[in-house]
Amino acid sequence: MAEVFVREDESFDNVLKRFKKECQKAGVLSELKKRAYYEKPSDKRKRKEAARKKKRGKY
Repeated sequence: MAEVFVREDESFDNVLKRFKKECQKAGVLSELKKRAYYEKPSDKRKRKEAARKKKRGKY
């Protein structure tokens, strides 16, 4: 979980910006997108295999 402490005399915009950056580093949004719907294990394997092939450049 991302955690940001508010510094003295810091504007809300700066705190929000730091919080968003921490969430990005922690991978909160990507995890949320992965869990948005159920993916069958077979579909997950197919997706990962396709990503590996694409990364290698072999279609």
